[in-house]
Amino acid sequence: MLTTAQATTMLMLQAQMNAKVNPEWIKAAYPYLRAVVVEGAEAMEHRGWKWWKKQECDLKQLQMELVDIWHFTLSHILLQHGGDQETSLTELLQSDTADCVRFDGVDYSIASLDLVGKLELNIGLAAAKRISVPLFAALLHDCEMDWNELYCQYVGKNVLNFFRQDNGYKAGTYRKLWGGREDNEHLVEIMQELDSTSTSFQHLLYQSLQDRYSRSA
Repeated sequence: MLTTAQATTMLMLQAQMNAKVNPEWIKAAYPYLRAVVVEGAEAMEHRGWKWWKKQECDLKQLQMELVDIWHFTLSHILLQHGGDQETSLTELLQSDTADCVRFDGVDYSIASLDLVGKLELNIGLAAAKRISVPLFAALLHDCEMDWNELYCQYVGKNVLNFFRQDNGYKAGTYRKLWGGREDNEHLVEIMQELDSTSTSFQHLLYQSLQDRYSRSA
């Protein structure tokens, strides 16, 4: 179950990240759920859905796509409430817990859908400017994650996004490949070395990334 503390922290971090990209992000009203559609399609590719060829499920990449989907889902919720984090928190924690989703006049039982079916429904909802937290929770379960794991990976990716922006990502000067590996790989390795329950987790993570990046210059 998503805790109040976790939801509060993630909404705060997401609002900060959005403001980092564009201080006027609320006025800009970016189509965050359009990004959910694209990320959902990428998740389907990592799962494998083509019946005419053999495919392997890349679970780690699939999990990362869910983390990205959650970033944009939180952004949508915040935008719907004008950036107000308290109201957004209330909506997030009081989201419908029903075990079915009504879409296009049809009731879909979440439990009856396989992983690809859930992804497909989530994409359809996003295209219609809607979200379903229970559906997302079911996606987490199918991808061998829970809310605690999502929280840890979310904070990690959020820190990496800030790190990228601070080091020239928007200007095009950031080096995504350094030390012979992509920054995502460095992130995973550092996260395994740190205590994710520590109140200093995000700060230690950022500093560790900066130290490695500086040494690779």
